[in-house]
Amino acid sequence: MSMLQVLLNVTAFGMDLRTAIEAPRFASYAFPSSFEPHEAYPNRLAVEGRMATATRDGLRALGHDVLEWPDWTRLAGAVCAVIKDSEAGVLAAAADPRRAAYAVGW
Repeated sequence: MSMLQVLLNVTAFGMDLRTAIEAPRFASYAFPSSFEPHEAYPNRLAVEGRMATATRDGLRALGHDVLEWPDWTRLAGAVCAVIKDSEAGVLAAAADPRRAAYAVGW
């Protein structure tokens, strides 16, 4: 889910790669777990603490059970990515601060 959120942040919301990776994330628990006993929680969402209070309140008003993760939690996944700017002829890279990761160029 974290990779999809980063992809949407770049393509749908026009964020640069670093901003897209560092944006607050959420997770849904509506789908059954891969592990026994395959638990599912249809209305449960977890959001990083950096998510706007108005957003969390709005989700609760829609009937979601919103759990709050700590800021920058490892539970939100870790995405490292490279994107090519064909017009400028350059590559841009970014690494997720939620884990020990780096984006290095030469």
